[in-house]
Formats: sequence, structure tokens, C-alpha cells
Amino acid sequence: MLKEFKAFAMRGNVLDMAVGIIIGAAFGTIVSSLVNDIIMPPIGIVLGNIDFKNLFLVIKQGTAAVAPYLTIEEAQKAGAVTLNYGRFINTVITFIIVAFSVFILVKGMNAAKKKDVQAAAVFDVKLCPYCATAIPIKAVKCPHCTSDLK
Repeated sequence: MLKEFKAFAMRGNVLDMAVGIIIGAAFGTIVSSLVNDIIMPPIGIVLGNIDFKNLFLVIKQGTAAVAPYLTIEEAQKAGAVTLNYGRFINTVITFIIVAFSVFILVKGMNAAKKKDVQAAAVFDVKLCPYCATAIPIKAVKCPHCTSDLK
């Protein structure tokens, strides 16, 4: 069983997947920083000095202190139940940026694969000199007109 697990874990696609997950987590952290530290502050200034991280609604008052609470952390320390819609907005924007980035990456990879397939297809065939049918480059007889090829 240990031998089977080792064979499974050492296959190329499992290692590639692990690298992808690690790179994806790092990319997610970078995008979160982009949203929280670069994109949202100017938007908050344009909308009247709003800090999206601290947009929340108090659903239930806390027992340790009475509202108004200035931050989510202050409300949570007081035992209040909050609806943190500002953090949700940041998370949605982060998701949109990550999804768009993945879309661009996949689109680029598909375009590169398509070019490779087209290039391979061009070099893998030749035309029959008798009937002008595309045939495999290694063919010695045309499958269409049955002519011998040199």
C-alpha cells in the first residue's frame, strides 16, 4: 500500500497540482492585498472617506459595551453580532479579479495550444502530386487515388 501511495504521489500531475495550489494561494494573497490596499482606498475616498473593511451592521447588541461601535473588532469584543458587508464587498472584488486573471491565463494557454496544433498539422501532411489530397507525410501510397508516392 505504501508503494502504491508513493507511485501516486510521485506522478507528474500530482506534483504539478501541488505547485499550482501553492502558486494559487500566493496569487490569492497578492490579489487580496491589491484589493484591500490599492483599489478600495481610492474608491472609499471617492465615496466620502468610507473604509470598506469596517462597513457593518449590528444585528444584535453586545453585552459588554453598548453601540455605536467604530470597528468590527470593537463590536465583536463587546459580544455584538454583526453583518460584515464591507468585507464581503472586498471579497467579491477579489474573486472577480482572480477569476478574470485565470480567464486571461486559460485563454492565452488555449491560444498557444491552438497554434501548436495548427503548426503540427501543417508539417504532418503533404499533398498527393496526382490528386492533391492531403495525406500523412510518411505515406508511401495515396489512400484516395492509390498512387505510389516517392
